[in-house]
Amino acid sequence: MSAAVLDTPISVSPTTDLRPGVARLAAVELRNMVNTRAGFWLQAAIVAITVIAVTLRVVVGDASQHTFVSLLYWGRLPAAFLLPVAGILLVTSEWSQRTGMITFALVPVRSRVIGAKLLASILAAIAVLSIVLAIVAAEAAVAGVAGTWANVLPLVGQSAIYLVTGMVIGVAFGMVALSSTPAIVALSTLPTAWAALASLPIFTGVAPWLDTNRSLNPLTQEVLSGTQWAHVGTSLAAWMLLPLLIGAWRISRREAAS
Repeated sequence: MSAAVLDTPISVSPTTDLRPGVARLAAVELRNMVNTRAGFWLQAAIVAITVIAVTLRVVVGDASQHTFVSLLYWGRLPAAFLLPVAGILLVTSEWSQRTGMITFALVPVRSRVIGAKLLASILAAIAVLSIVLAIVAAEAAVAGVAGTWANVLPLVGQSAIYLVTGMVIGVAFGMVALSSTPAIVALSTLPTAWAALASLPIFTGVAPWLDTNRSLNPLTQEVLSGTQWAHVGTSLAAWMLLPLLIGAWRISRREAAS
């Protein structure tokens, strides 16, 4: 390379945005989810427990219950329980490990960081779903029960919604609390407390519209009707969209060092 080339200044337009984009930030977030010890073992635990749960169902359950639908119900349980925790850690690690100062110094627009974390959580949930589906399909093929593959495609799509929204709910709770322990406790207790409260006769009409246990669980068991989809939408608005908005407001106004 000639000296003339080295001495040539690089022309940068004043409007050029040199900050990393959402896609690149999401790739970094995905790498962070598996690079840390906690993140790696959390993902490994999902896969291992899924294999154990589905295999036990095939060995212990009745032959008529070895269909794809039945095995999917058991196979999605480990991911449904652990993915929201991974979503919480994805957000709270910025504050617990004091990396937020570096992150927001490099990317001052905090909405871009939030968008990257949401995109990374969605991609991670889809990746886990792919592994779960592969395990369930393999076990169902081995069982070879008649009617095994009924309604597979609709249930796969609904299962994607089930796991992705669960992961995003974890991210939302992490954004609100900005601390792992309170977020995990809230995620574990608040829906359960509401489900117990909604079981009272006075809430019979309201419960299906605001209880995620009732609205989301059928996603992996049956093809939903129009009314059931309405239940899904309203419950997600209360338990996912609202916490996301509150969390985005908190992150945009909180000091990174605090």
